[in-house]
Amino acid sequence: MSRRVVRQSKFRHVFGQAAKADQAYEDIRVSKVTWDSSFCAVNPKFLAIIVEAGGGGAFIVLPLAKTGRVDKNYPLVTGHTAPVLDIDWCPHNDNVIASASDDTTIMVWQIPDYTPMRNITEPIITLEGHSKRVGILSWHPTARNVLLSAGGDNVIIIWNVGTGEVLLSLDDMHPDVIHSVCWNNNGSLLATTCKDKTLRVVDPRKGQVVAERARPHEGARPLRAVFTADGKLLSTGFSRMSERQLALWDPNNFEEPVALQEMDTSNGVLLPFYDPDSSIIYLCGKGDSSIRYFEITDEAPFVHYLNTFSSKEPQRGMGFMPKRGLDVSKCEIARLYKLHERKCEPIIMTVPRKSDLFQDDLYPDTPGPEPALEADEWLSGQDAEPVLISLRDGYVPPKHRELRVTKRNILDARPPSGTRRSQSASDAPLSVRSAPLHPGPLYKSLYRPLPDTASSVLRAPAAAHPGGAAGGDQGPSGAGAGPGATHHGPGEHAVRAGGRHGLARRAGDRSESGRQG
Repeated sequence: MSRRVVRQSKFRHVFGQAAKADQAYEDIRVSKVTWDSSFCAVNPKFLAIIVEAGGGGAFIVLPLAKTGRVDKNYPLVTGHTAPVLDIDWCPHNDNVIASASDDTTIMVWQIPDYTPMRNITEPIITLEGHSKRVGILSWHPTARNVLLSAGGDNVIIIWNVGTGEVLLSLDDMHPDVIHSVCWNNNGSLLATTCKDKTLRVVDPRKGQVVAERARPHEGARPLRAVFTADGKLLSTGFSRMSERQLALWDPNNFEEPVALQEMDTSNGVLLPFYDPDSSIIYLCGKGDSSIRYFEITDEAPFVHYLNTFSSKEPQRGMGFMPKRGLDVSKCEIARLYKLHERKCEPIIMTVPRKSDLFQDDLYPDTPGPEPALEADEWLSGQDAEPVLISLRDGYVPPKHRELRVTKRNILDARPPSGTRRSQSASDAPLSVRSAPLHPGPLYKSLYRPLPDTASSVLRAPAAAHPGGAAGGDQGPSGAGAGPGATHHGPGEHAVRAGGRHGLARRAGDRSESGRQG
């Protein structure tokens, strides 16, 4: 008689639980854009959600502690002229977030620790290089200020956000729309999926496709892929019969999948969220009301189904908290933020433990907020593993750090954002305003350079010789003071007022009095 041996795993009893009602974020108008992104990004300080906005694209940024009903006039982050399609927090600065939009631009924003009084409309920098919509963003896991973007023009661009420069542009690798892009653990390789139903492993600095697999899933619906901690690939897709699948691949041998797991029949694209510390992948389908999670191991069958979290409401999107933002005292190994139509609900994944002590086996050292490389070092060919921190004493977010952008090309051809303020005539000194626009003989005869003070201008006509006329007050013929010189008419008062039109009127009075003489 054979006895079935149960697989030993500390994550076998992981269970999901929705947060209490007062811990949810209510009254948020989640975006209805038809784009297969998560619409939500979260870090240990803030929760960001793409929302409906008239006249452009916007997203809302809430401090994690600001739960409950969100005021309808709460400030948004606005600046895009078309819907926002993707957002991503910088892993090395919890106050910096990037947004990609249908208007072909990427904007990088600095979010203050305090609640702003009005909408945030000025990004730190705007990155322009795509010719069509930009739908995918991903920060480099170890290099400072390196951001990847992928657009509808089938181009992947890697930026140095600190200078606004394009580091690399991968133009000719993808013949069709790119569905997903993911960095590996140290940021040396990319995994991409494309509408041509091909899964590629790309070395971005060499500009080469290291490995590729055509049709990893037979179905026509979009594919997604993420790297595992040991360099393997997990892909989600559809079979020919529209059954959703999860496959594990070895990039060194793309002939057959290491493991293939079939789930159910549905149209919703599966969003994979992989936790490298526990080697658990969480699959969230758009339009589903459930979250499935699997453990990836080195033992056959390699992909082990753990459990399913089910609820009544379908999800519009999902955010995934980095490990340093979790509550280690409650044995919380993952926290997902589920988007409903009008709210965001945290879902907590917990390993049941009786002890209140720190669980070393659940919380190995995890990537912290310090980058391991600078952008130039990574571009030159260096690789480095993430800088790890311990969660034994809990994680305390560092103080607010400002992202400084240094443009290397000072003579930037692009005009500055915002309206340019031109100097109007009212900004000029009073003595300058008194001068006619086109100096001529009449001007030279009527106007004498004056000191730059208002009192001097007003006293100018009175500074006359005993004849009663100003020193330079001679007629056009060059003669001395004539009958018109002693005429104190409206023209002279106009000059006292310092007006250009007054000078013209005074000239007319002089010529008229000359004719009378």
